[in-house]
Amino acid sequence: MNSENSKRASLKQKATHELEEFAGLFLYLAFVFCAVTTYSMLLLNKFHVFNYGAALLNALVIAKVILIGKYAHLGKKQEAKPVLASAVYKAFLFGLLVFGFHIVEEVVKRLVHGENIAGAFHNVRIDDVLARSVIVFGTFIPLFGFLELRRVLGDDKFDDAFFRTRTTAKS
Repeated sequence: MNSENSKRASLKQKATHELEEFAGLFLYLAFVFCAVTTYSMLLLNKFHVFNYGAALLNALVIAKVILIGKYAHLGKKQEAKPVLASAVYKAFLFGLLVFGFHIVEEVVKRLVHGENIAGAFHNVRIDDVLARSVIVFGTFIPLFGFLELRRVLGDDKFDDAFFRTRTTAKS
């Protein structure tokens, strides 16, 4: 009975940790994607609240894709390199993963709307997909920089440095 309680507690801790990680990723991505959406709406002078919904939905999906890649140990071999090199490498690798998911999403969306597979690939706007990939890659560099810094410093030191006030020693 005791081991059953410890399994439940361990499962609860894992679920809580994953939810916190997902929420952090989502909030960061939602902020960036909503900022890009606001910029594009101001630039094009086309205001639609639906655009924010799409940005938030993309943030949810990409946060989950990042967690999938993380649990698949994507980029793990580069963790011995300097933090910046590891962060840029992971940003590129995870950017490719998101790019792949986006292509599959576009093809499935076209197939659902009745196009054949050749037509689905033909009608995907590659310039739009590439532009989104560049934005995602640029968004991922600071994200993975902070994630790598947290990994190297450890959660406690990272949280102390970024989220807790420090007292200064008086001479």
